[in-house]
Amino acid sequence: MQQDLNKCLVGANEIKAKVKELGEQISKDYAGKDLLVIGILNGAVIFMADLIREITIPINIDFMAVSSYGATTESSGVVRILKDLDQSVENKHVLIVEDIIDSGLTLKYLVEILKSRGPASVKVCTLLDKPDRRKTEVHVDYNGFVIPDEFVVGYGLDYDEKYRHLQEIYVLKEEIYHS
Repeated sequence: MQQDLNKCLVGANEIKAKVKELGEQISKDYAGKDLLVIGILNGAVIFMADLIREITIPINIDFMAVSSYGATTESSGVVRILKDLDQSVENKHVLIVEDIIDSGLTLKYLVEILKSRGPASVKVCTLLDKPDRRKTEVHVDYNGFVIPDEFVVGYGLDYDEKYRHLQEIYVLKEEIYHS
C-alpha cells in the first residue's frame, strides 16, 4: 500500500492541531445554540469523530450519504441521496462536516436541500478544500487545509474504498487511479 503513495501532504500532528482549532472555534461560535452536526458518509467519519471530541458544547449528530462520483475520480455533477437524515433540522443550527470540497457541486446541493427544511442556519466545515477544482461557488465557514489539485487519500478519504485508515493525508500516485 505504501508503494501507491506519492508523498505525505498533511501529517498527523498537523491534522490533530487543526481539528482542535476548528473544534474550539465551533464551540465558541455555537455556545448556547442547538447544534446538529451532520457528517457526510463515508469520507467524513474519521474527521467528524475527531472534531466532535474537540467540541465542548452539547451537540446532536446525524449522517447523510450522498453520491456524485460513482466509480470515477471526478464528480458527475448528479447528486443522489443514498441515506437521508434520521432527525429533523427544523429550527436547528446545522453544521455540515465534509472530508473534502472539490467541484462544490455536492456541497451546493446539500446546502440547498438542508436550507429548504427550515433550519435556523446552515454552515459548512471541511477538512480539505481544493479550490482549483471548483465548478460552482460554495461558502466554507470552517476550513482545515487548502490543498492543490492532487488526488489525495487517507484520514477517511479513499480511492476504491482503500486508504481510509491512514492517519495522514497522502497524494496517490497517478498510475494507481489511471490504470
